[in-house]
Amino acid sequence: MSAKTKIVVLHRKEVIYTAVFAGLGILLLVLLLFVFAPSKEEGEAVETMNYVAGVYSASVMCGSSAVDVQVIVDDNNITSISLVNLDETVETMYPLIAPAWDSIKEQVLNKQSTEEITYNADYQYTAMMLLNAIDEALDKAAPTEE
Repeated sequence: MSAKTKIVVLHRKEVIYTAVFAGLGILLLVLLLFVFAPSKEEGEAVETMNYVAGVYSASVMCGSSAVDVQVIVDDNNITSISLVNLDETVETMYPLIAPAWDSIKEQVLNKQSTEEITYNADYQYTAMMLLNAIDEALDKAAPTEE
């Protein structure tokens, strides 16, 4: 017999392992394509925050004294924020208000938002109080829908 017959022996374990690894490879490729495929929303323009231009304020109670947070906005930007009625008595009784305010003021003006503002753990409650006052003033600046 001169026929060149080849006999192939397949072990069931090897076939099963190969099929499982091939299936996992295909699943991995599908997941990678799903994660890294460009989304349809990327082409859409991001709407900027709009305000009614003006000067808005909110009060913060520091003991028996009220300190006003004043926010000045134009149509699309926060142009200035400041503390009004901050006298020496309040600064003496609440020594963390000045460093907290300096840090928050700079970040809000750079980010044009009160989202993702970082502050030191030493004055976290003072910072949260001031951020809430800024948010309250910005809520007043938001246009009303009719």
